[in-house]
Amino acid sequence: MLPESHWIAPAPMRPPGVWRSGQPLPGGVDIHTVTRPPVSENPQMATTVLIVDDHPSFRTSARRILEDAGYDVVGEAPDGKSALAAARVLRPAVVLLDVQLPDLDGFEIALQLTGEADPPAVVMTSSRDRSDFGGMVADSGARGFVAKDELSGSALAALLQ
Repeated sequence: MLPESHWIAPAPMRPPGVWRSGQPLPGGVDIHTVTRPPVSENPQMATTVLIVDDHPSFRTSARRILEDAGYDVVGEAPDGKSALAAARVLRPAVVLLDVQLPDLDGFEIALQLTGEADPPAVVMTSSRDRSDFGGMVADSGARGFVAKDELSGSALAALLQ
């Protein structure tokens, strides 16, 4: 497994290496006691999101867009292996997942995540058009696709309904 500092960027205003409940990450989190809030049916309750993309500038802008729309971005991951590890520890309701990552294919990661018990909703993203991927989005188990330049809170919400 990659070092903790490589696979997760804690949300702002939280001490480094601490999950939202105040428990330390990997070494101290009992993942059996971590419960994920559902994809928000209550507008007062923020939906938790993990952003997975190998470009730091996109992760930063996506975080800003989603947090401004009321989402709770609980972590970021720069590659597939760290995405899988972070998703299993943080248990976000939604994973915003880049199609093309440096180590693993985004569609394979989506299949792994959606095949687990109590899976997150996976939304694929890319700078390329959805039509470039044919039926791969649906075949991956993802809820849908949003182009990076079209990412917004309302676009994500539409895919989660």
